[in-house]
Amino acid sequence: MQIKYYQSYFKESLTPIYDAVEAEQLFLIALEEIEGKTRIDLVMNPTMQTDKVAVWESVLEELKQEKPIQYIFGQAYFYGLTFKVNEFTLIPRAETEELVEWIINSVNPSKPIRILDIGTGSGCIGITLANELPLARVTLMDVSDKALEVAKQNAVSNGVAVETILQDVLQLEKLKSQYDIIVSNPPYVRNLEKVEIKKNVLDYEPHLALFVEDNDPLIFYRKIALLANNNLQTGGMLFYEINQYLGEETKTLFESLDFTGVELRKDMVGNDRMIKAVKR
Repeated sequence: MQIKYYQSYFKESLTPIYDAVEAEQLFLIALEEIEGKTRIDLVMNPTMQTDKVAVWESVLEELKQEKPIQYIFGQAYFYGLTFKVNEFTLIPRAETEELVEWIINSVNPSKPIRILDIGTGSGCIGITLANELPLARVTLMDVSDKALEVAKQNAVSNGVAVETILQDVLQLEKLKSQYDIIVSNPPYVRNLEKVEIKKNVLDYEPHLALFVEDNDPLIFYRKIALLANNNLQTGGMLFYEINQYLGEETKTLFESLDFTGVELRKDMVGNDRMIKAVKR
């Protein structure tokens, strides 16, 4: 079977679900994962054949069910690294890369620091920071033992040493160590916003890591900030990914908890997406 057939078939089968550009991107990801080839390879050899017809058909069927392609192949790419992902971990997103970039640019890479990543999931934030800041001592925390196991595997596969803590942060009274940076991408999507969530996220990504009750959507931000009052070094920094609709409310929360230098930033598409606060 010619691979070009699947290029057309992907568009034909998936455009009721995705637009033509997204369908083409999904085909190109599948091309690389299944065949180890790129768009350029296909342009240079348009009659390229495949003997993996069953694999192509299986992938296409799962995509038609709107299963994320990262879960189909079991991996995602983040900040130049490869991360194992499954139904217990969120898929790393480009906006979170912007948060990581902000953290990297906010520290002195020649200074040893301690970093805590709360709600680590796949470990993409903490592991990337450990990779980019070799002198940093990084700890990953999550309430899900299955997510934490994935994070441990990702640390090994990406060649970094991290510590891990299995813990529900909402049940913590005090952290056991002092940190220079605490970062979190906690659950922040309100239940009322489920109508905005695409089926491929709603049906497949872990709700434990996504959703928070409508009556207290900042519960994780408040709890982590209160812990930081005791366990963040003076001048230490809190970084969060946030709900785009609650930027000002989140900023006001940190200002009320006596943090300084509270800064709200937008993501690449102009939505309030991340915030920094400094311990007095």
